[in-house]
Amino acid sequence: MSSFLKNHPFGVEAFFESSLVATFATPKEKVEHLIPECMQLDTFHDKWAFIAVAMVQTKDLGPKGFPRVLGNNFFLVGYRVFVRFTDSSGRSLRGLYILRSQTNKYRMELLGNIFTHYKYTTIDIDLQKQDGSVTISSHQAGFSISFLEPDEEQVALPTDSPFRDWKEARKFAGPLPFTFTYDDRDRSVLIVEGVRQNWKPVPVKVTDYRFPFLDELGTDFVLANTFLLRNVPYYWKKGRVEKWQSE
Repeated sequence: MSSFLKNHPFGVEAFFESSLVATFATPKEKVEHLIPECMQLDTFHDKWAFIAVAMVQTKDLGPKGFPRVLGNNFFLVGYRVFVRFTDSSGRSLRGLYILRSQTNKYRMELLGNIFTHYKYTTIDIDLQKQDGSVTISSHQAGFSISFLEPDEEQVALPTDSPFRDWKEARKFAGPLPFTFTYDDRDRSVLIVEGVRQNWKPVPVKVTDYRFPFLDELGTDFVLANTFLLRNVPYYWKKGRVEKWQSE
Protein backbone atom coordinates (compact mmCIF):
# COMPACT_ATOMS: atom_id res chain seq x y z
CA MET A 1 0.00 0.00 0.00
CA SER A 2 2.82 2.37 0.91
CA SER A 3 4.53 1.73 -2.44
CA PHE A 4 1.27 2.42 -4.31
CA LEU A 5 0.74 5.73 -2.51
CA LYS A 6 4.24 6.89 -3.39
CA ASN A 7 3.60 6.38 -7.10
CA HIS A 8 1.82 9.71 -7.55
CA PRO A 9 -1.62 8.00 -7.41
CA PHE A 10 -3.68 11.05 -8.46
CA GLY A 11 -3.31 14.22 -10.47
CA VAL A 12 -2.00 17.32 -8.68
CA GLU A 13 -2.46 20.93 -9.71
CA ALA A 14 -0.92 24.20 -8.63
CA PHE A 15 -0.46 27.79 -9.69
CA PHE A 16 3.18 28.82 -10.14
CA GLU A 17 3.43 32.39 -8.86
CA SER A 18 7.06 32.26 -9.95
CA SER A 19 9.48 29.63 -11.20
CA LEU A 20 13.20 30.32 -11.43
CA VAL A 21 15.25 27.56 -13.04
CA ALA A 22 19.03 27.77 -13.25
CA THR A 23 20.66 25.13 -15.46
CA PHE A 24 24.25 24.07 -14.89
CA ALA A 25 26.49 22.26 -17.39
CA THR A 26 29.31 19.76 -16.88
CA PRO A 27 31.02 17.15 -19.08
CA LYS A 28 28.67 14.18 -19.40
CA GLU A 29 31.09 11.61 -18.00
CA LYS A 30 31.13 13.50 -14.69
CA VAL A 31 27.47 12.82 -13.91
CA GLU A 32 26.69 9.52 -15.66
CA HIS A 33 26.82 7.77 -12.28
CA LEU A 34 23.92 9.87 -10.96
CA ILE A 35 21.27 8.24 -13.13
CA PRO A 36 20.03 4.62 -13.36
CA GLU A 37 21.16 2.47 -16.27
CA CYS A 38 17.68 2.49 -17.82
CA MET A 39 18.08 6.20 -18.65
CA GLN A 40 20.43 8.21 -20.81
CA LEU A 41 21.74 11.68 -20.22
CA ASP A 42 20.12 14.33 -22.39
CA THR A 43 23.23 16.00 -23.74
CA PHE A 44 24.24 18.95 -25.89
CA HIS A 45 26.65 18.12 -28.74
CA ASP A 46 27.18 14.74 -27.03
CA LYS A 47 29.50 16.54 -24.61
CA TRP A 48 27.57 18.52 -22.03
CA ALA A 49 25.15 17.15 -19.45
CA PHE A 50 22.92 19.38 -17.33
CA ILE A 51 21.49 19.70 -13.86
CA ALA A 52 18.60 22.08 -13.23
CA VAL A 53 18.00 23.83 -9.93
CA ALA A 54 14.35 24.88 -9.80
CA MET A 55 12.93 27.29 -7.21
CA VAL A 56 9.16 27.51 -7.42
CA GLN A 57 6.60 29.51 -5.45
CA THR A 58 3.39 27.50 -5.65
CA LYS A 59 -0.13 28.53 -4.72
CA ASP A 60 -3.17 26.30 -4.11
CA LEU A 61 -1.21 23.08 -4.59
CA GLY A 62 -3.45 20.05 -4.11
CA PRO A 63 -5.24 17.11 -5.76
CA LYS A 64 -6.60 18.05 -9.20
CA GLY A 65 -10.32 18.80 -9.15
CA PHE A 66 -10.47 19.64 -5.44
CA PRO A 67 -11.64 23.14 -4.39
CA ARG A 68 -8.73 25.57 -4.46
CA VAL A 69 -9.45 26.60 -0.89
CA LEU A 70 -8.15 23.16 0.14
CA GLY A 71 -4.83 23.74 -1.62
CA ASN A 72 -1.64 24.85 0.08
CA ASN A 73 1.06 27.41 -0.65
CA PHE A 74 4.64 26.13 -0.64
CA PHE A 75 8.08 27.06 -1.83
CA LEU A 76 9.73 24.14 -3.60
CA VAL A 77 13.37 23.60 -4.55
CA GLY A 78 14.42 20.72 -6.78
CA TYR A 79 17.69 19.40 -8.19
CA ARG A 80 17.16 17.42 -11.40
CA VAL A 81 19.26 15.82 -14.16
CA PHE A 82 18.22 16.20 -17.81
CA VAL A 83 17.62 12.66 -19.13
CA ARG A 84 15.84 10.57 -21.74
CA PHE A 85 13.92 7.35 -21.14
CA THR A 86 12.52 4.98 -23.77
CA ASP A 87 9.16 3.66 -22.61
CA SER A 88 7.52 0.33 -23.43
CA SER A 89 5.93 1.73 -26.58
CA GLY A 90 9.32 2.78 -27.92
CA ARG A 91 8.84 6.51 -27.36
CA SER A 92 11.88 8.48 -26.25
CA LEU A 93 10.66 10.66 -23.39
CA ARG A 94 12.63 13.75 -22.47
CA GLY A 95 12.49 14.78 -18.85
CA LEU A 96 14.16 15.26 -15.49
CA TYR A 97 15.47 12.66 -13.04
CA ILE A 98 15.02 13.55 -9.38
CA LEU A 99 18.15 14.04 -7.26
CA ARG A 100 16.91 16.09 -4.30
CA SER A 101 13.73 17.94 -3.27
CA GLN A 102 13.29 20.62 -0.61
CA THR A 103 10.41 22.71 0.71
CA ASN A 104 9.82 25.45 3.26
CA LYS A 105 6.98 23.70 5.11
CA TYR A 106 6.92 20.42 6.99
CA ARG A 107 3.40 19.73 5.76
CA MET A 108 4.71 19.55 2.20
CA GLU A 109 7.56 17.28 3.29
CA LEU A 110 5.09 14.96 5.02
CA LEU A 111 2.56 14.79 2.18
CA GLY A 112 5.22 14.80 -0.53
CA ASN A 113 6.95 11.80 1.00
CA ILE A 114 3.66 9.90 1.32
CA PHE A 115 2.56 10.42 -2.28
CA THR A 116 5.88 10.67 -4.18
CA HIS A 117 9.41 9.25 -4.24
CA TYR A 118 10.88 12.75 -4.29
CA LYS A 119 12.44 12.54 -0.80
CA TYR A 120 11.49 16.00 0.45
CA THR A 121 13.24 17.68 3.35
CA THR A 122 12.19 20.91 5.06
CA ILE A 123 14.52 23.91 5.03
CA ASP A 124 14.22 27.63 5.57
CA ILE A 125 13.77 29.60 2.35
CA ASP A 126 14.04 33.37 2.18
CA LEU A 127 13.12 35.64 -0.72
CA GLN A 128 14.31 39.26 -0.74
CA LYS A 129 13.68 41.97 -3.34
CA GLN A 130 15.61 45.24 -3.42
CA ASP A 131 16.32 47.80 -6.14
CA GLY A 132 15.45 45.50 -9.03
CA SER A 133 17.37 42.52 -7.64
CA VAL A 134 15.92 39.31 -6.21
CA THR A 135 17.71 36.90 -3.87
CA ILE A 136 16.49 33.43 -2.93
CA SER A 137 18.47 31.78 -0.16
CA SER A 138 18.49 29.18 2.59
CA HIS A 139 20.65 29.32 5.71
CA GLN A 140 20.08 25.64 6.47
CA ALA A 141 20.84 24.40 2.95
CA GLY A 142 23.54 27.02 2.39
CA PHE A 143 22.38 28.05 -1.07
CA SER A 144 21.82 31.49 -2.49
CA ILE A 145 21.08 32.93 -5.91
CA SER A 146 20.66 36.58 -6.88
CA PHE A 147 19.30 37.79 -10.19
CA LEU A 148 18.03 40.98 -11.80
CA GLU A 149 14.36 41.48 -12.52
CA PRO A 150 13.81 41.17 -16.29
CA ASP A 151 13.40 44.38 -18.24
CA GLU A 152 13.39 45.40 -21.89
CA GLU A 153 17.16 45.07 -22.31
CA GLN A 154 18.56 41.93 -23.89
CA VAL A 155 20.27 39.64 -21.38
CA ALA A 156 23.62 38.09 -22.28
CA LEU A 157 24.21 34.39 -21.74
CA PRO A 158 26.46 33.47 -18.79
CA THR A 159 30.13 33.85 -19.70
CA ASP A 160 30.98 30.14 -19.69
CA SER A 161 27.70 28.84 -21.10
CA PRO A 162 28.12 26.12 -23.77
CA PHE A 163 25.23 27.64 -25.73
CA ARG A 164 25.71 30.11 -28.57
CA ASP A 165 22.39 31.88 -28.08
CA TRP A 166 19.18 31.84 -26.05
CA LYS A 167 17.41 29.75 -28.68
CA GLU A 168 19.80 26.89 -27.98
CA ALA A 169 19.65 27.55 -24.25
CA ARG A 170 15.86 27.40 -24.24
CA LYS A 171 16.00 23.69 -25.17
CA PHE A 172 17.62 22.99 -21.80
CA ALA A 173 15.31 24.93 -19.52
CA GLY A 174 13.21 23.08 -16.96
CA PRO A 175 10.69 21.94 -16.09
CA LEU A 176 10.41 19.44 -18.95
CA PRO A 177 7.31 17.43 -19.93
CA PHE A 178 8.25 14.38 -17.84
CA THR A 179 9.71 13.68 -14.41
CA PHE A 180 11.24 10.31 -13.54
CA THR A 181 12.14 8.34 -10.43
CA TYR A 182 13.59 4.83 -10.31
CA ASP A 183 12.99 2.07 -7.77
CA ASP A 184 15.92 -0.34 -7.89
CA ARG A 185 14.12 -2.84 -5.64
CA ASP A 186 11.75 -3.90 -8.42
CA ARG A 187 13.53 -2.16 -11.32
CA SER A 188 10.61 0.12 -12.08
CA VAL A 189 10.42 3.65 -13.45
CA LEU A 190 7.75 6.08 -12.29
CA ILE A 191 6.78 8.53 -15.04
CA VAL A 192 4.89 11.71 -14.19
CA GLU A 193 3.77 14.00 -17.00
CA GLY A 194 3.31 17.72 -16.45
CA VAL A 195 0.79 19.88 -18.30
CA ARG A 196 1.37 23.62 -18.45
CA GLN A 197 -0.25 26.82 -19.69
CA ASN A 198 1.02 30.36 -20.34
CA TRP A 199 4.55 28.99 -20.70
CA LYS A 200 6.72 32.00 -21.54
CA PRO A 201 10.16 31.68 -19.91
CA VAL A 202 12.15 34.91 -19.77
CA PRO A 203 15.98 34.91 -19.58
CA VAL A 204 17.41 36.63 -16.53
CA LYS A 205 20.87 37.77 -15.50
CA VAL A 206 22.30 36.02 -12.43
CA THR A 207 24.66 38.20 -10.42
CA ASP A 208 25.72 35.69 -7.76
CA TYR A 209 25.02 32.09 -6.78
CA ARG A 210 26.12 29.34 -4.40
CA PHE A 211 24.79 25.77 -4.34
CA PRO A 212 26.66 23.45 -1.95
CA PHE A 213 24.73 20.43 -3.27
CA LEU A 214 26.40 20.84 -6.66
CA ASP A 215 29.80 21.00 -4.94
CA GLU A 216 29.02 17.71 -3.21
CA LEU A 217 28.70 15.99 -6.59
CA GLY A 218 32.45 16.23 -7.05
CA THR A 219 32.65 17.98 -10.41
CA ASP A 220 32.84 21.53 -11.71
CA PHE A 221 29.66 23.07 -13.09
CA VAL A 222 29.22 26.21 -15.16
CA LEU A 223 26.02 28.24 -15.26
CA ALA A 224 24.46 27.58 -18.67
CA ASN A 225 21.21 29.56 -18.50
CA THR A 226 18.55 30.89 -16.12
CA PHE A 227 14.89 31.45 -16.95
CA LEU A 228 12.04 32.99 -14.98
CA LEU A 229 8.32 32.31 -15.34
CA ARG A 230 5.44 33.92 -13.53
CA ASN A 231 1.72 33.17 -13.17
CA VAL A 232 1.63 29.71 -14.72
CA PRO A 233 -1.26 27.22 -14.19
CA TYR A 234 0.29 23.75 -13.96
CA TYR A 235 -0.74 20.22 -13.19
CA TRP A 236 0.88 16.81 -12.95
CA LYS A 237 -0.96 13.77 -14.28
CA LYS A 238 -1.35 10.60 -12.27
CA GLY A 239 1.91 8.68 -12.34
CA ARG A 240 2.42 5.54 -14.36
CA VAL A 241 4.88 2.77 -13.55
CA GLU A 242 6.89 0.76 -16.06
CA LYS A 243 9.03 -2.25 -15.26
CA TRP A 244 12.45 -2.08 -16.83
CA GLN A 245 14.47 -5.04 -18.03
CA SER A 246 17.95 -4.75 -19.44
CA GLU A 247 18.53 -6.27 -22.84
